[in-house]
Amino acid sequence: MPLLVKAVILGLIQGLGEFIPISSSGHLVLVQILFGLVGSEVAFDVALHLGTLAVVFIFYRKTLTVLFLELRFLPGVLVCPVRLKTLYQTRPDFRFGLLLIIGTLPVTLIGLFFKDILEKSFDSTGGVGAALVITGIVLRLAGRRGRNGREAEYMTISDAFLIGLAQSVAIVPGFSRSGFTICAGLFLGLSRLTAARFSFLLSIPAIFGAVILEAKGRLESSFTALQFVVGVVVAAVSGYLALALLIKFLKKDDFSVFSWWCWAVGLLTMASAALF
Repeated sequence: MPLLVKAVILGLIQGLGEFIPISSSGHLVLVQILFGLVGSEVAFDVALHLGTLAVVFIFYRKTLTVLFLELRFLPGVLVCPVRLKTLYQTRPDFRFGLLLIIGTLPVTLIGLFFKDILEKSFDSTGGVGAALVITGIVLRLAGRRGRNGREAEYMTISDAFLIGLAQSVAIVPGFSRSGFTICAGLFLGLSRLTAARFSFLLSIPAIFGAVILEAKGRLESSFTALQFVVGVVVAAVSGYLALALLIKFLKKDDFSVFSWWCWAVGLLTMASAALF
């Protein structure tokens, strides 16, 4: 199969899997094994992640602009901690931005100190398949939760930290980052749209951190510059469409429908690993 076609397929998988809760990392691992690209395409993976990261910036550009403006108060809080309580109680956008920072702490610590251990514990196709099956179970348990949940202004520090813990678990390929974080929000009693918005905004520092860790000293690739561009564009376009469709889906339908795909791919992967 030509590398350009492989670039398109991998970009499509990254774009759809980053936002639809089916684990982009798990599917990329499986497809790269199929393509014989395992262990040599870190640079291409990084590029694809940057493509989907751009989607979050575009989709939530208005929210991010407000949050950046609100977080200008943060240096003053460091100088005068007494102001923190006042800002936290009176400025909802500052509060939301602070909760995102708190939610980033678990994945930062676990990513720095335990990333290799977590990834190696599932460093096989069978492990990825098992993780996908678990992702399907989590999605099924979330079910129809969140239809009348709490909105962003009622989120707590513990909500943010626990959602951050859920995100850190998704370092393991096969565990869906979006699935785990959105479901964590639903289990905590948040509304679907609030859980989704917090999840995708929380992905920004997580993806940036992962890109830095992955790219360090490992930039070789068999893809050409043109194939890089094609893969990133496909990831970005498909990612934007996937995110827009997921938000519409969350407003109306049962979130657990995606569990069927995770179970099908996960069980097929586990069976293939056992037989071959």
